[in-house]
Amino acid sequence: MTPQVDRVYVIELCSGELRRWSFLGLDRRETAWWRDEETGRTFSEASLMYVWKIVAEA
Repeated sequence: MTPQVDRVYVIELCSGELRRWSFLGLDRRETAWWRDEETGRTFSEASLMYVWKIVAEA
């Protein structure tokens, strides 16, 4: 699934935990940025230190 800007997705972490992340888009270096809907924290895919996958669009 290719994420679309400003849409929220259900994400499954390698631990099995499900999170809701909003896709913010790509920066000029093509790095993907997300916001965790629960914490409000913004982060890039490059900063993640665990495996995850998109389960569905929320």
